[in-house]
Amino acid sequence: MVAFVKDHVDLFQEKNITLIATGTTGSHLENAGLNVERMQSGPRGGDAQIASRMVEGQVDMVIFFRDPLGKHPHEVDVNMLMRLCDVYNIPLATNPAAAQLFIQTLR
Repeated sequence: MVAFVKDHVDLFQEKNITLIATGTTGSHLENAGLNVERMQSGPRGGDAQIASRMVEGQVDMVIFFRDPLGKHPHEVDVNMLMRLCDVYNIPLATNPAAAQLFIQTLR
């Protein structure tokens, strides 16, 4: 995720896009020198915090890379986040190829 965001940081800055991330991902992005609004870590409610922003209409797209072969300790929250993307018609990319299409659309 960090590499992907760093590769496109110029676009995020040009379009004045606010990055929101769960705690661990957010700390990695901050350590890479990027500005990000950090929520709690996923297992501590960060996914739910982002989901509440979606419900309030404050999220335009979600890029959430996940390991499809691994089990997340907060799988229920991850599924809730993805379900709400469908409910509120928010574009969701779960892999770099889909996220790259989002970037092309923003350009």
